[in-house]
Amino acid sequence: MAAISSSSVTAVVNLSTLGISASNSAAPSYSSRSLSFPSLALRNSSCNHSRRLALFHLGTVLPQSKLFGAKGSELIKSEGHIIEATAAGNLVQQNTVGAEQNLLDWVKNDDRRLLHVVYRVGDLDKTIKFYTECLGMKLLRKRDIPEERYTNAFLGYGPEDSHFVVELTYNYGVDKYDIGTGFGHFGVAVEDVSKTVDLIKAKGGKVTREPGPVKGGNTVIAFIEDPDGYKFELLQRGPTPEPLCQVMLRVGDLDRAITFYQNAFGMQLLRKRDNPEHKYTIAMMGYGPEDKNAVLELTYNYGVTNYDKGNGYAQIAVGTKDVYKTAEAIKLFGGKIIREPGPLPGINTKIVACLDPDGWKSVFVDDVDFLKELE
Repeated sequence: MAAISSSSVTAVVNLSTLGISASNSAAPSYSSRSLSFPSLALRNSSCNHSRRLALFHLGTVLPQSKLFGAKGSELIKSEGHIIEATAAGNLVQQNTVGAEQNLLDWVKNDDRRLLHVVYRVGDLDKTIKFYTECLGMKLLRKRDIPEERYTNAFLGYGPEDSHFVVELTYNYGVDKYDIGTGFGHFGVAVEDVSKTVDLIKAKGGKVTREPGPVKGGNTVIAFIEDPDGYKFELLQRGPTPEPLCQVMLRVGDLDRAITFYQNAFGMQLLRKRDNPEHKYTIAMMGYGPEDKNAVLELTYNYGVTNYDKGNGYAQIAVGTKDVYKTAEAIKLFGGKIIREPGPLPGINTKIVACLDPDGWKSVFVDDVDFLKELE
């Protein structure tokens, strides 16, 4: 813009209030049967609450101090025209900032928890047998939906109304899935890693990393694979209320992911650890301490910004008091809504589904409706 002289000025007038819109894609089914992963459409970065200013040249000279010092109610008159210089833009900006803070506060006080993690398997009975005999999980419930040609099994270390569990999905006739390079592993806390590994070997399970201290630390760990190739990290810990304790996903921008999960999901950054020797950084995100709650482990590998997500891993489900407010926060803080908030046909459970900035899917489920489902 050309410089404004001290003797004459171009009047700056706000012609309209700010409007923010978000476009939403068609909503897929909540069922984990879907094998496709919608592409991520990041929120337009231009939505920064700046005001658009229209410039009008006034026929008479007006001192610069008079214009920019004018109150919102003052009128500028010129050759029969009257222009009201209002503070509408400032008010809109203030209101928007206030709305953002209200959403942030609401998300942090939503008392959320991780409900279950959903993924697809090729042989449901074989996988159930492995989880119950080798990992000590219990089969909590099983449901078959023949008209949709799939079966679900829920397994874990305690009731679904108080524990994080796995939801296995078997699609009729599909015996193999591509896990991809983005999914990392699940974590299970056990009191004796070596004994657990011996049991898994005796049952014919695959051990990919023998028991031993984690690199750069003292925690004893081991890695195994289930019958479908999903990796499990065994972590040696004392008794814990949440043995199914981790889901590890790889991300292309760790700081962006941390900010998103803090703001949109209300998670805490529990710890962050950089390992320059092996060129990766991890961040533990969750709703409480790692030794008592399931957490999301985000991993950034130096220089890698994109991963193949395959078609095996599906999503994490999170409990919320209000799926509608949750959707507002997700849109505001950089996520993409892929199923608008509302009740599911048939069971009336209210949900909203979204993608994070890396394209990982999550589903938020109404707390009251979820408990009704378990009845």
